[in-house]
Amino acid sequence: MITLVTGASGYIGTHVVANLLSKGMEVRATVRDLSDPERVAHLKSLKVAEGGKLEIIEMDVLDADSVEDGVKGCCNIIHTAAVLTFGGRITDPQKEVVNPSVIGTKNILDAIDKTGNVECLVHTSSVAAVRPQNWKNDEILDESSWADDAKIKTDAYSLAKYSSERLVRDWFETKSNKKFRMITINPCVVLGPILSKRHLKTSPSIVKMLINNEIPFTIPIDISVVDVRDVAEAHVRSLTFGENAGRYLLASGNMWLGEIAKEIKNDYPKLKIPTIQLPYLISLVASIFNSKITFSWARKNLGKRLIWDSSSAENDLEMDWISPRNSIMDTVKTIIDNDWVEGS
Repeated sequence: MITLVTGASGYIGTHVVANLLSKGMEVRATVRDLSDPERVAHLKSLKVAEGGKLEIIEMDVLDADSVEDGVKGCCNIIHTAAVLTFGGRITDPQKEVVNPSVIGTKNILDAIDKTGNVECLVHTSSVAAVRPQNWKNDEILDESSWADDAKIKTDAYSLAKYSSERLVRDWFETKSNKKFRMITINPCVVLGPILSKRHLKTSPSIVKMLINNEIPFTIPIDISVVDVRDVAEAHVRSLTFGENAGRYLLASGNMWLGEIAKEIKNDYPKLKIPTIQLPYLISLVASIFNSKITFSWARKNLGKRLIWDSSSAENDLEMDWISPRNSIMDTVKTIIDNDWVEGS
């Protein structure tokens, strides 16, 4: 049985491929450009257990014919392909963020219908599809919550994740084949070992920012963490475990950015890590002059903590989480060991 993994060169996708291969499974991994060593080399270096096999193909999720060719002959699909940027400049959020998620997902669904060989779809969503725009400090959210108030001008990423997950669920409800299996996985901020330098452009960039001393101080922002290895494991377990049409939030715990900085400094005292945290009001004012965050975002998020209820994943998928601290330190270790620090 072949499992197709879309977005295989990405941070989550690579770990999903690694997990499947370690279990001796046959994997068809999709990348945007086979000629790009940054997208392919780290996949080719993954260990393959007995019985496992890796096939890497080029696929454009925005091209329906390309997607259909990739889906043919596959029994399972783990659809991780999406756009995630931290601090990058987005000039056209519809084209650069929403369309790759929504159109790409629709092409996957259409290909499943046309080929008729797929039995299970695991779709990578996000807690961004769960979190409403307005929430209270220390509020607890579970899988019943939806980000149905997300707007493209203020939160294109949440809109993309909400729209694509809704698309999957609406499509699933119309399927006549009741044996077909569909599950969505909704992780929070993903950290842990990095298998390619290109992954530093995604969620591990938070840790890289601290290591490279890109900011002179921290701000009072709370970060919900889940380990990338747990995220991969949850995807793979969902092929056979969990409730059909299940929606699983993944979170191991929360840490303030200042706490993360101090933990890194304790283990790596020679690094110039910013350990001074600005008070809330000063941070709010500073956001006005920061190109990476907006004042409205700062007002909604600074000094507040949101709790994700991941008990369904713990119960149904039997997940046992790697601690946030271990995830952070493994992220740091990867960056240090590979000399992926500023100027390297």
